[in-house]
Amino acid sequence: METSPHLLIVDDDREIRDLLSRFLAKHGYRVSAAKDAREARRLLADSRIDLAILDIMMPGEDGLALCRDIRAKSPLPVIMLTAMGEEMDRIIGLEVGADDYLPKPFNPRELLARIKAVLRRAGRLPESDEEPKGEALEFSGWTLDTGLRRLTSPAGEPVELSTGEYDLLLAFLRHPQRVLSRDQLLDLARGRAAIPFDRSIDVQVMRLRRKIEPDSKTPQIIATVRGGGYTFTPAVKRA
Repeated sequence: METSPHLLIVDDDREIRDLLSRFLAKHGYRVSAAKDAREARRLLADSRIDLAILDIMMPGEDGLALCRDIRAKSPLPVIMLTAMGEEMDRIIGLEVGADDYLPKPFNPRELLARIKAVLRRAGRLPESDEEPKGEALEFSGWTLDTGLRRLTSPAGEPVELSTGEYDLLLAFLRHPQRVLSRDQLLDLARGRAAIPFDRSIDVQVMRLRRKIEPDSKTPQIIATVRGGGYTFTPAVKRA
């Protein structure tokens, strides 16, 4: 069991913590649980956590603040639990660096599927069609090493990407100079279909632009296509 992924559940509802802990342990995961951000930080400091599941609505410091703090320190994958219908919570969660979200109430099996998908994309689970080790994709002086999941700037400096940002960039690099709709990008980058009015890809594009564009306010690398989606404009070379 020591080799199985270690999950952290942070929720002030004891019933949800206990239910998810039992369910996920039954499916082979190691699980730690915390009732608030303070307990979560202690567990993060003392344990090797592979993925965190954070409830947004908690007394004191909420899940968004905790996610922002986690993302400032590490690329740890994060799934946010949001209130049903609260689209703004989902958008803010993605803005602060969450990799996925799930509205309450939810089926534990759907959460399990999301956990597996995020862990796989983060390289913490084996995948039969994983990227070839050592393949490098180059664009506009940038290099993405898919084996190491590492982005290097034209100046030779490493640039840290969240799992969601990496997935989105890889989707663009696999389909350069083509118009990709939001639904196509969501399917390519996150492996699932969009829900109506899902604007999460727009948030991820905004975050990615801040990291790779010379000026994110006048983007040249990821161009917006009015009514169509986005186009990755540079040519991509496989080194």
